[in-house]
Amino acid sequence: MTMQVNPRIRGMVGVRADASTAAAVLNELQRTFEQFKAERDEEISALRKGQEDVVKTEKVDRINTEITNLQRSLDEINAAIGALKVGGAGSDVDPAAAEHAQAFNRWFRKGVDNGLSDLEVKAKLTTQSDPDGGYLVPEEMETTIDSVLGTVSAVRSISRVIQISTDTYKKLVNMGGASSGWVGEEQARPETDTPTLRELAFNTGEIYANPAATQKSLDDSRIDLAQWLADEVSIEFAEQEGAAFVSGNGVNKPRGFLAYETVANASYAWGKLGYVATGVAAALTDETHNGADAMIDLYYALKSGYRNGAAWLMSDAVMGTVRKFKDGDGNYLWAPPTAAGEVATILQKPVYNDDNMPAVGANALPLAFGNFQRGYLIVDRTGVRVLRDPYTNKPYVNFYTTKRVGGGVQNFEAIKLLKCEA
Repeated sequence: MTMQVNPRIRGMVGVRADASTAAAVLNELQRTFEQFKAERDEEISALRKGQEDVVKTEKVDRINTEITNLQRSLDEINAAIGALKVGGAGSDVDPAAAEHAQAFNRWFRKGVDNGLSDLEVKAKLTTQSDPDGGYLVPEEMETTIDSVLGTVSAVRSISRVIQISTDTYKKLVNMGGASSGWVGEEQARPETDTPTLRELAFNTGEIYANPAATQKSLDDSRIDLAQWLADEVSIEFAEQEGAAFVSGNGVNKPRGFLAYETVANASYAWGKLGYVATGVAAALTDETHNGADAMIDLYYALKSGYRNGAAWLMSDAVMGTVRKFKDGDGNYLWAPPTAAGEVATILQKPVYNDDNMPAVGANALPLAFGNFQRGYLIVDRTGVRVLRDPYTNKPYVNFYTTKRVGGGVQNFEAIKLLKCEA
């Protein structure tokens, strides 16, 4: 006899699930398990009364393993039901947020607000609510949108992303300058220099998308609205964000890392990004200068403390050139992925493609190498807002979707550039 635990029971955790019903199911499973265990115990006892042999020993071990696995499954289900008790002790589910999510779903499909403004106040979303009919998407929907954006946008996927609740994020950076000294047991200890701090400020700008759907499609309850909205806005958001993260001027948008002043790496100073020249006026390589050598120089221009976690960033067109580079021994710098889900590497560091990066040309900066997690910061203001518009594009319903996002370099040592310069 084999007792099977229905795996669907493990998926009962959700806003709409009934915790009391789930507990009743668990009790029934527990009773069935106890009966199953008692029968197996009797079977084991009968086996052990007879003459011991290898076959009987293997059967006893198999039964014990099955009982252990079933007990583990029941423990997992019990833990899931504990998390299901909305509003109970130790619950991570906010009843107000759950109520807001259900009301938002009805509003998205039918246009009936169901008191969404009041629910946003209860769900602690009031700082972003819109009295003209724009509402914050539920947290799980916002997470889905952010997840899709991170998949589409190369810079977002490799940079540090934080959530803020104001228009501006400020941080202090230690510029060094602290001093110390050696002293004897009874020597005086004069005051030492204190470190110098600088403030960095990251302002957010507003980005929007305006996808449309027919009312008939919205009436279909099988549509996953969170995924639909994420898919619709992700391309537009990602294209606008991607361009800004690379070259944006910082006015009502993020400031791209290529918008900062650049200097030869030998003259690097804080507030500027250092670059390594290719040695060719308008190309990566020529008959006298090996582009591979320039990339190796760029690799070592980044301090060793940043190289752990560093990545290459370039456009597809530039990648087509770089893939042909070889070192002095005739080995390609580029290497294919070694496993599913991984990316190609150059000098054992991952390489990402972003067509917002410049093409090769005179004084262009077509290639970046750095630890973007430490070097570039993206700030998302908490809350994606949606304005439902069934009037201006009949028979479609438009969903004017906005979010606030900013970005900029937070560590100028952590990113280096390759410049087409003789």
